[in-house]
Amino acid sequence: MGQCIFVPKEIDVTEGRVAASPDTVKRLAGLGFDVVVEAGAGTRSRIVDSEFEKAGAKIGKTADAGKADVVLKLRRPTAAELKTYKKGTLVIATMDPYGNEGDVAAMADAGVTAFAMEFMPRITRAQSMDILSSQANLAGYRAVIDAAAEFDRALPMMMTAAGTVPAAKVFVMGAGVAGLQAIATARRLGAVVTATDVRAAAGEQVQSLGAKFIMTEALKDASGEGGYARELTDDEKKAQAALVADHIAKQDIVITTALIPGRPAPKLVSADMVKSMKPGSVIIDLAVERGGNVEGAKAGEVVTTANGVKIVGHLNVPGRVAASASLLYAKNLYTFLETMVDKEKKVLAINMDDELVKATMLTHEGKVVHPNFVDSAKPAAKAATAKSAPKKPAAKKPAPKKPATSKPAAKTAAAAKKPAAASASSKSSEAKPAASESGGES
Repeated sequence: MGQCIFVPKEIDVTEGRVAASPDTVKRLAGLGFDVVVEAGAGTRSRIVDSEFEKAGAKIGKTADAGKADVVLKLRRPTAAELKTYKKGTLVIATMDPYGNEGDVAAMADAGVTAFAMEFMPRITRAQSMDILSSQANLAGYRAVIDAAAEFDRALPMMMTAAGTVPAAKVFVMGAGVAGLQAIATARRLGAVVTATDVRAAAGEQVQSLGAKFIMTEALKDASGEGGYARELTDDEKKAQAALVADHIAKQDIVITTALIPGRPAPKLVSADMVKSMKPGSVIIDLAVERGGNVEGAKAGEVVTTANGVKIVGHLNVPGRVAASASLLYAKNLYTFLETMVDKEKKVLAINMDDELVKATMLTHEGKVVHPNFVDSAKPAAKAATAKSAPKKPAAKKPAPKKPATSKPAAKTAAAAKKPAAASASSKSSEAKPAASESGGES
């Protein structure tokens, strides 16, 4: 028997994607792996168990994870899932580690070798492994479809004997992968599209899709490393906000796409901007899972404001196009895993010096190894252990001869705890990547 790959059914109820496709199962089998797909794993992506079987997979159950050498997933494994994995198992998924350092430490404690696919470097060799691009592309498309569904008017201009229906005005904030796809989709549906980005180079891409690019004169360019943007100065932020505030009041649909790796999403649309919009207008916030770009957006909800503006905060937007998203995601994972296989011996052979491995490996041999999390994982692990440990009853002390009369002391002690909590919060937000207001993807 060859080494085993297990593809589980995702536990998260909002997750309809699956980490394998019939095509990748066939390719993995060709590399010498025995592939086991949990029953029903692909149902919400329109891939039935029989299709996986025809491709060479065995249909299994949750307990089969314990026999796997590799687990391919969408989401970071839960504590319950980790208990079923054997030590040394390779787990490849979207890990979302920032703010979840305790879970990263738990993967190290479980002895698994975990890879965060979202950390794939932006280099030519890794383009086919870039889950951020493949999934953001579909998120941008779906954002326009969701906006059209919430908007109670037609998007294209229609000239009829009964009169003319004006074209909808769509404004896309952030011209990364998601933003550019949103622009292209809105244009195909006949809307008048404008877009903004803090990177001057994005202007050419926006215009090539037939949209108008707007950018304040005060902001020449805020391009940073890796396709992201540098953080804006206070003056640049004010100038950009003034431009957006004037423009947004005239729009029917606004789509925001600014995501920052490791940080809360930047607030691009204020409550006053929302108030300036016409009743019936729609805002789609693609960054709602990271706090949102829009003031008033709520994760997993469609909020209608007092002035009749709908703020849409759907979770897991790529998962709303699960059938297409799964095929792309599965190919991303296969292409990456293939680089860690000895083709002659048909066994796993991780090259620790490979730049792809260095960039994406979170945990290995019982330790957190990614440089961004080595320091933060230790206190997170201690906190998690302390939280789960049973509290010991306080030792009884002999009663004082005189009753205590000093109540202010209790208040002082309680007040002293607050700064400590604030200090802990500020420490956890340190050492994060530079901010990007360009859409989070290039």
